Amino acid sequence: MIERGLIIGGVEQAAASGETFDVLSPATEQVIGRVARGAKADVDLAVAAARNGFTQWHRLTPSAREAVLLRAADIMAEQGEQRYLDLLIDESGSVINKARYEIARTADLLRAAAGEVRRLYGETMPNDSPDRISMVFREPLGVVAAIVPYNAPLLLLTKMTAFPLAAGNSIVIKPSEETPLIAIEYAKLLVEAGLPADAVSVVTGFGAECGSPLVEHDDINAIALTGSTATGKAIGKIAMEKMRPTQLELGGKSALVVLNDFDAKSAAKIAIEGMFTHAGQICMANSRIVVEAGIFDEFIAELKAGCEQLVVGDVRDTKSAYGPLINRNALNKVLAHIEDAKSRGTALLTGGEVHQGLTLQPTVLLEPSREATAWRDESFGPLTSVVKAQDLDDAIALANDSVFALSAAVLTHNIQRGFKAAREIRSGAVHIGMHSFQSNAMAPIGGMGDSGIGRSGGKYSTEEFTELKWISVELGG
Repeated sequence: MIERGLIIGGVEQAAASGETFDVLSPATEQVIGRVARGAKADVDLAVAAARNGFTQWHRLTPSAREAVLLRAADIMAEQGEQRYLDLLIDESGSVINKARYEIARTADLLRAAAGEVRRLYGETMPNDSPDRISMVFREPLGVVAAIVPYNAPLLLLTKMTAFPLAAGNSIVIKPSEETPLIAIEYAKLLVEAGLPADAVSVVTGFGAECGSPLVEHDDINAIALTGSTATGKAIGKIAMEKMRPTQLELGGKSALVVLNDFDAKSAAKIAIEGMFTHAGQICMANSRIVVEAGIFDEFIAELKAGCEQLVVGDVRDTKSAYGPLINRNALNKVLAHIEDAKSRGTALLTGGEVHQGLTLQPTVLLEPSREATAWRDESFGPLTSVVKAQDLDDAIALANDSVFALSAAVLTHNIQRGFKAAREIRSGAVHIGMHSFQSNAMAPIGGMGDSGIGRSGGKYSTEEFTELKWISVELGG
């Protein structure tokens, strides 16, 4: 049993109420930890500490801030598996290979953020008056609230905090109540690396009790959320009322378009990786697959065979493709989407049953009704749909048949057709020759429509969490 408190000003402490909540392992559905249950009083303390931490942190030289982030990357590279591997497996249900990938990518993200410290460029501009100088400065916003999801609780936490920190902001982290232990350990690592203790705090608890007070707090200057569209819209409404910048990476129903010239077996392998990594609990997973008619029958045969060969369930088996969903509610949601599709006459290509515990078989629906929840809504589980397109224009139209627009992909060797699809599919990203679940520390990750607003990664993150100030000087006297 792991017992942890809130992190406020670098100090681990109990909640003001003294209350706690249990953390369960998705793999066993047993209690593995107990964590402080934060509320408004704790949020107030965390934000006050962060206000002080901002003053300390943003006044450090660029080289000093860069050094802290580089030390954090070194610690992560050297101690990451020791400190986070079991937590990622036990707390988030990650299989061991996914956990190792997440730790390695986290170290890379910290190094990428360190590099952005020295790229917070301003500019000068010409004036009609020869005795006047106009300059633009890029300044940090202040205290950033980072509301972090459970699916990649270390990697996304790092991305949502390292770049705002690089820009000179301080951070208050509200992790998912499903994965708070990882966030606590991460904050300790940052302070160990030299971050001023007040510059990072962690308030653990539930949305209504500590998430809402954090978002509504008058001393929060910006909000970063990776989460559901419903949560993002609620936060966006509050942020707009308070005239507060937000960066929202929300839901997805990403399309993978497979064109006739692509090898069916290779396409199926790519589709399986892009859909079933971490049990489909990835907003960029290709949960809609659109296949051109000429390759359709061969593709679905290969897809069915590939899905039925996947090893799933055992989180510590390196052969496992994925493990459990995060909790019982998540599993029931995916099962409800399957039943809704079946009730509308949709055929199951494969799967549809629980493998064990919270682990669902890889499931593929054939030609679901366009009104089915499995086609329209984010399932966030190992469930995808395959539909046939008559030609490229039809495939693009099917790909665009969604309120979500986070990521998409096109499998083709024809550069003209690939670029036509990439330009006409409405999405924050389109990847040619690969699946829709792609990541790059420097790329602008984000969506359109119900998939959110703003972009994260590299300079795009630091721009989101800085503001421009125009300063002009009259030298003529």
